[in-house]
Amino acid sequence: MSVSPAHTGALNPAALLDAENLRADVDAAVTAHLGRLAAEVSAISPSAEAMVGEAAGLLNGGKRLRAAFCYWSFRAHGGSPDRLDPARVATVRVGAALELFQAAALLHDDVMDNSDTRRGRPTAHRAFAARHAEAGWAGEPARFGDAAAILLGDLVLLAAQRELSAALAPLPPDVAEAARARFDAMQSEVVVGQYLDVLVQAEPWGDDPASDEERARKVLRAKSASYSVAAPLALGALLAGAGAEAAAGIEAAGQPLGEAFQLRDDVLGVFGDPAVTGKPAGDDLREGKRTVVVARTLALLPDVDGPEAAALTTALGDPGLSDEDVARVREVIVRSGALEAVEQLIADLAVRAHALLDLADLSEPGRGVLTDLAHAAVDRAA
Repeated sequence: MSVSPAHTGALNPAALLDAENLRADVDAAVTAHLGRLAAEVSAISPSAEAMVGEAAGLLNGGKRLRAAFCYWSFRAHGGSPDRLDPARVATVRVGAALELFQAAALLHDDVMDNSDTRRGRPTAHRAFAARHAEAGWAGEPARFGDAAAILLGDLVLLAAQRELSAALAPLPPDVAEAARARFDAMQSEVVVGQYLDVLVQAEPWGDDPASDEERARKVLRAKSASYSVAAPLALGALLAGAGAEAAAGIEAAGQPLGEAFQLRDDVLGVFGDPAVTGKPAGDDLREGKRTVVVARTLALLPDVDGPEAAALTTALGDPGLSDEDVARVREVIVRSGALEAVEQLIADLAVRAHALLDLADLSEPGRGVLTDLAHAAVDRAA
């Protein structure tokens, strides 16, 4: 499907991502890179080919939302839709680099969270552990799986770097340098955010719910909001040659939108439909994630030492939590008013993002598609 509407409010999210052939072009760039990587890995050792197979399985899923924010910011800042235009080709490939970077982050994140599934399939560390167990190899399957997934994350992170370098090579040096600098800063933000996430899991929790919530929001801003929305928007402006001021303006809109996007993920991590999200119901509770939803619940419960608070804190981090247990925790969250409060926070952040988008100097059709993408990022079930 290739459309270039002045405004696409009537289109569904899938159509937004397919507009101007974007998803197909990004998919082609990712597939081409994986093909080159598979040949390289196979030449080193056929025994390592399973690494690329796992990477491909993960990268075949996903919405391509980050690539879409980058591309439609490029278009909104005057970039050409001509598929032969060098800047457009570069932007698509930067979108592919963003997708590769996300895959690397997810591979590491799943190990740290000890997650079982991702996008409806076993996580990489679980798949490698199963391969080890089935083959009867020496050592512990789980330890092998974790090590293999970490190394695969490193390999995919290198792939993101290589795709980015190839994307930027044909561009004017000032444009390439600015885009590279923003991409590099984004990577540092995510790694620091990941560390903050590990830190908040280890630090004392529950004594000061307001402070807990602020720490949780700081984690999601650093770990997810930047690379999910803000950085892709800034990259699109830079790749269009719009300059630092325009990039900063559109990034300002991306920050609250990125936070709202991640807060939606946190809500879905407790209340999402597994058939839609690709993860078991309540998986964030089993993984013990210290989210805004949890912090707000503890803040709103009338008795921090009461049975409802105990039910929540006991469930948090229990890998054996049943669906019935999850349902009871959901009831606690809803009765406390936390779900409604977080939904209001998401709405407030989205309103701020849309107001900043309205103020930005953007051209059509990019402006309209970015507005619709902003709605799709927040109003979703997966």
